[in-house]
Amino acid sequence: MVAIVVAVATFMEVLDTTIANVALRYIAGSLAISIDEASWVVTTYLVANAVALTASSFLAKLLGRKTFFLACLVLFTASSILCGLAWSIQSLLFFRILQGLGGGGMVPVSQSILADSFPPQKRGQAFALFGIAVVVAPVVGPTLGGYISDNYSWHWCFLINGPVGLVSMALVFMLIREPRAATEERRKLREQGFRFDTIGFLLVATFLGALEVILDRGQQDDWFASNFVISFAIASGLAFALMIPWEIRHRNPVVDIRMVFTRQFGSCFVVMLATGAILIATTQVLPQLLQENFGYTAMWAGLVLSPGGLITMIMMIVVGRLSGQVQPKYLIAIGAFVIALAMYNLTNLYGALDFWFFARSRMYIGIGLPLIFIPITTASYEGIPTDKTDQASALINVARNAGGSIGVSLAQNVLAHREQFHQSRLVEHIIPSNAQYQETLQQVINYFIAHGSSPETARGQALAWIGQQVQVQASMLAYVDVFWTLMVISSATVVLAMILRKVKLGDAVAVAH
Repeated sequence: MVAIVVAVATFMEVLDTTIANVALRYIAGSLAISIDEASWVVTTYLVANAVALTASSFLAKLLGRKTFFLACLVLFTASSILCGLAWSIQSLLFFRILQGLGGGGMVPVSQSILADSFPPQKRGQAFALFGIAVVVAPVVGPTLGGYISDNYSWHWCFLINGPVGLVSMALVFMLIREPRAATEERRKLREQGFRFDTIGFLLVATFLGALEVILDRGQQDDWFASNFVISFAIASGLAFALMIPWEIRHRNPVVDIRMVFTRQFGSCFVVMLATGAILIATTQVLPQLLQENFGYTAMWAGLVLSPGGLITMIMMIVVGRLSGQVQPKYLIAIGAFVIALAMYNLTNLYGALDFWFFARSRMYIGIGLPLIFIPITTASYEGIPTDKTDQASALINVARNAGGSIGVSLAQNVLAHREQFHQSRLVEHIIPSNAQYQETLQQVINYFIAHGSSPETARGQALAWIGQQVQVQASMLAYVDVFWTLMVISSATVVLAMILRKVKLGDAVAVAH
């Protein structure tokens, strides 16, 4: 029950990272703003989420995990309702920031609660339920958001969190207990005058917040041709340069950077970066491809992801049991290899592909992701002391969030630049001296003449049709390049997985010890 309650709250939080994406046009129309302004609804949430992650470890220790989790849940639920009632873009963005702050604190504490509530031999199954929330929620988001926006109102994309949040609050209050060790640790820290690393928090928050803005807005604002992007890049770079020495030397750092430089946790951190990139990038790119090139509606594009979500749920349960019997490094390597094959399958794009080709590709991804997600979450706690589990949770979730933003940004940049490249190459063949071009042009002119156009009009229509086909083909080839890129990332993850140490399976002693 503890695992289910925590998973439901986490599902609700992660869902909100993608549910608003497909509702942006409706939000823009309703509030009389541009799509560019509406996209800040997504950016502000991601930035606030990243900032909250950095402070979650300290606040969980200071207030207690149960109290902090409840406080985050209350803030998230209340701000979700306020988002649904927003009367202007300014009010919506303010409430989205509050929502991101509440949600950012919930996820790492959820993992800490599960790590402390279950013995190692059961921990894999607990993380399986948690994993369903984290992996399936981004898949459900576009489908649910598209359906709600098409049939009801974008406001309900946020209002649905209200009743779920209220039920979750009641269950968390009744079921979750604070471990005695955590209570004792909190008492000792207060006696010792444990202070918040304010400077470290500001540096980490500036680095992550500015990085999120750069990744989310870079493509739209033309990257370093924009003074806005340059300003945030300078802020992020300076914060990062100052953060490393400060956090390494500080006695109680807000983020223990030294953990990232260890072989086990550092490898887990990088693998989670790659996993987040693949999960979020494919969740965004695939529906985008289907809507732009295959004429799918937002709802049908989201439904393509649904069979993969079902497979993921089943695999989470299977992998939860396997994780107590098979070394995490081998499961991760197999999962990354399966995803690489799925990406390779998607490189075989052409215009006549049907719904089930894309659905099957997503199902392959649904098989691979749980094989990575659960073992990497379990392996990341190997050798971590009990007083560092909150830090480990926060860093792993920073990796997942940052990886998702990096993945989306990388995919959109590859798409934009390679589409220009392919279009320039294809146009090279549309010249009067090319016999195939002349033959095609004449056939298309004859087609339009046969359908009632004059010869002069038919020629203009034929040229416009050929230009449209060049754009479609350039776009398709660019998407192929995106999937090639994601395949390379998946293949690199196979190698990274083999760096991980072997862990004790089914040990009765807590992994954190």
